[in-house]
Amino acid sequence: MKEATGELNMTVITVVAIAAIAALFTVFIFPQIQANIMLQTACSNIDANGNYTSKAGGDGEGEEVECVGFSCTANYNGKTYNKDCHASGDGE
Repeated sequence: MKEATGELNMTVITVVAIAAIAALFTVFIFPQIQANIMLQTACSNIDANGNYTSKAGGDGEGEEVECVGFSCTANYNGKTYNKDCHASGDGE
């Protein structure tokens, strides 16, 4: 009986650890990945003046990307992320 209880305790600990890791990923890492994808897409689609504006209202979260002068800013879930979109080999 003690052996079965020990195995149950290890199972509970494992499930709680997996849930904690999933929660940390969802809260901290996933939004950064999404913002980086949005910024990379914007950098790929800017015009010759370095301008690009998009307001994605897909899930109502207030996602927005704006590029001015080859510098892009993404607002995702209330946080702001920045990226410099100068192409490599540009000489700048």
